[in-house]
Amino acid sequence: MMQEDVNLKVDFAGLAMAAPVMTASGTCGYAEELTEFMDVSQLGGIITKSVTLKPRKGNPTPRIVETDSGMLNAIGLANIGLDRFINEKIPLLERLNTKIFVNLAGQTIDEYTAVAQRLSQEKAIDGFELNISCPNVKEGGIMFGTDPVQIGKITSAVKKVSGSKKLMVKLTPSITDISVAARAAIEAGADALSLINTFTAMVVNIEKRRPVLANRTGGLSGPAIKPIAVYMVNKVYQDAAKHAHIPILGMGGIRTAADALEFIIAGASAVAIGTATFMYPDTAIKVIAGLRHYCLRHGILNIDELIGTLH
Repeated sequence: MMQEDVNLKVDFAGLAMAAPVMTASGTCGYAEELTEFMDVSQLGGIITKSVTLKPRKGNPTPRIVETDSGMLNAIGLANIGLDRFINEKIPLLERLNTKIFVNLAGQTIDEYTAVAQRLSQEKAIDGFELNISCPNVKEGGIMFGTDPVQIGKITSAVKKVSGSKKLMVKLTPSITDISVAARAAIEAGADALSLINTFTAMVVNIEKRRPVLANRTGGLSGPAIKPIAVYMVNKVYQDAAKHAHIPILGMGGIRTAADALEFIIAGASAVAIGTATFMYPDTAIKVIAGLRHYCLRHGILNIDELIGTLH
């Protein structure tokens, strides 16, 4: 069995991806930041940082702090806004040979739908990731993500204006039963789910007796959250996604192919690399190579044979 015999292509909500590995929103800017470090055509896709209707400065600094086995961020959805995104970033995205998802954010349902409707006409975009679970924004965001009724309303509203674009809903772990949120999104028309987002957390400066982050709290990401993320992916897969034939994009602390395989075996159709990109920008490519090597060792011809095979 040769390397070329291994097929890493996956069908993700009807999109043919070159590999089951993407970059996570907020960790690769608007995609061009990674092009000098890797051939992005080898990726399954890229998820841009959040785009809102109007530009956002985000939270005051400091807004990133390293912690044990991870990091906290409280960026606050800082971004250039919809108009500049269309004028400045879409031309760059058009040159990339990979699937492109745009992370959508807002404070009201009308803001989300306004952004989705305008971007639904852009050929460079394959889908949207609906950010209803951001833990470091005071308005909107997580308020939608913890209420199944609101999840249904916003998913349905955005789906109606998304045209042919795939709609992936990003779920928060800050909920009693994440499967309830998953079912609400699926019933409202989601084409895929991404999970998990970061956990709300805090780091304290003991000399000043104050939080390190100006926002007080931030979203915890990195290896510290991986076991919880794997569990939640498996739970959503078993309770909701498997029966509805809805793919899951798994994320949370993935650094290696072994990490990615845990998510895939637990039920994820693809994975996204986030925090690890800050240390090694080409992590996603290394993970793809590792997946190929694993399949070779185990005589697996198609990576999708592993999805949801947890006993």
